[in-house]
Amino acid sequence: MNKPFVLTVEDDTSIRNLITTTLKTNDYRYKSAMNGKEAIMEVSTYNPDIVLLDLGLPDMDGVEVIRDIRSWSNLPIIVISARSEDCDKIEALDAGADDYLTKPFSVEELLARLRATQRRLFFMSTEMLSSKSVFENGKLRVDYAGGCATLDGQELHLTPIEFKLLCLLSKNVGKVLTHQYITQNVWGRSLENHQASLRVFMATLRKKLEPDEDSPEYIQTHIGVGYRMVRVD
Repeated sequence: MNKPFVLTVEDDTSIRNLITTTLKTNDYRYKSAMNGKEAIMEVSTYNPDIVLLDLGLPDMDGVEVIRDIRSWSNLPIIVISARSEDCDKIEALDAGADDYLTKPFSVEELLARLRATQRRLFFMSTEMLSSKSVFENGKLRVDYAGGCATLDGQELHLTPIEFKLLCLLSKNVGKVLTHQYITQNVWGRSLENHQASLRVFMATLRKKLEPDEDSPEYIQTHIGVGYRMVRVD
């Protein structure tokens, strides 16, 4: 696999230099930005494969940057932030972040997160190339080869993790998938923190997928077990 092109968004010079030096040493292609507006411009101009994003930027909150990028791009976003409270992590994940790394962090952990994201990108690209089918369920249409999904003819703006969850559920329609099975297939391993992330991503996916949140039509929760996509007539 070729190393992905990474955009680092960090206003702290020492941390930015640490990250870019790490990327350079490990043969990643990279660019850097020091504020939110610059980050959005760099993403739209250079279309990086992965964004490493600090939340405490001088001109705007990083969560706003995530929401802006998510309005037109599904590229993976890994948050790197000193904010360690669960509410901060949940807000960033709800906004569309794919992973969250808390400062201070080790270089080894950063590289591991990048490798995990790269594996997901590779898996999704090869899966979409090898699959020629389109899944249809009620008003939901998932184009595996095209890497997109629509609901009642309107495109769903999904993050890479959300799309992978949707593909996994749709390819197993009618089957209850356990939390462990889903996290193993989406993140490559089943850990407690990934199960917490699964709940967040499943909630954001359902907000985009279910017309009536109080009466879910497509995804059924099996409390303490997992999730199932229901076949809709």
